Amino acid sequence: MPRMLDVSEDVRAEIGDEEADRLLAGENAPGSYDCTSCRTPGDSEQERTSTVLFVGEETAVLAFAHAGCIPSQVVRVAEDQLQGAVRSITASDTADALSAAHPEQAVLGVTSGLVLIQGELHPALVVEPTAPVARPGSDGLGDEFLPLLMEQGFQPVVDVNEKPATLPGWSVLVAMGQLHSVLQPGPGGAGQAAWWQAHQPLQVTEGWRAAANKSHTVLVFAAPVGSIGQQPREDLLRDALEKAAANGRLVAAAMPLAGT
Repeated sequence: MPRMLDVSEDVRAEIGDEEADRLLAGENAPGSYDCTSCRTPGDSEQERTSTVLFVGEETAVLAFAHAGCIPSQVVRVAEDQLQGAVRSITASDTADALSAAHPEQAVLGVTSGLVLIQGELHPALVVEPTAPVARPGSDGLGDEFLPLLMEQGFQPVVDVNEKPATLPGWSVLVAMGQLHSVLQPGPGGAGQAAWWQAHQPLQVTEGWRAAANKSHTVLVFAAPVGSIGQQPREDLLRDALEKAAANGRLVAAAMPLAGT
């Protein structure tokens, strides 16, 4: 049975057209897998799935992720870490171990949902890296994701039922019902640059789009790896956000909507 796989041009270029076509035909793709982003099970026969290729100097390992978590892409890693992962763990766990071993290779997973605040539904994005995020130039130990965001103006969330403050210079770009990027102020105050950009635009629901067009604002929540995960329902997403906030592991900002 053909799989619901996304194979990016970068991945296709690495593995070749023949292998990419075999994957898309379902010959070499797994039915079930553990998502390399949120670590929860996925099924390439039932839901859109991204192919994620971890590439070292001589070795490459193909992993899979929910398309709603991260787009299909190539992730460069050190050869010794890739070889160690292949030797020590099963294929389904390879991406998990690589993420843990390589904090600088963290990928931002972005999901959309509606969050109820003071009786009104607000469009929200939840950002969670696939691994701890190191500060540029550091020894790579620890997770600096939240401190780095707070330096940019994100505020700690104490109560999910309170709307976060607007972050000047940032915006969320949506076009024709698809999420394209989260934009931040450009260097030197010149225009805007992409803080996060979808490799392929991500579809949002009609309800999310309607709420965004009504408020012209999107709430962006961010949490360290392992805090939220890929939640199948918005009530479970709300529970995960509240738990992360209670543990001091959630920051947020409101951003103007750019586009429609």
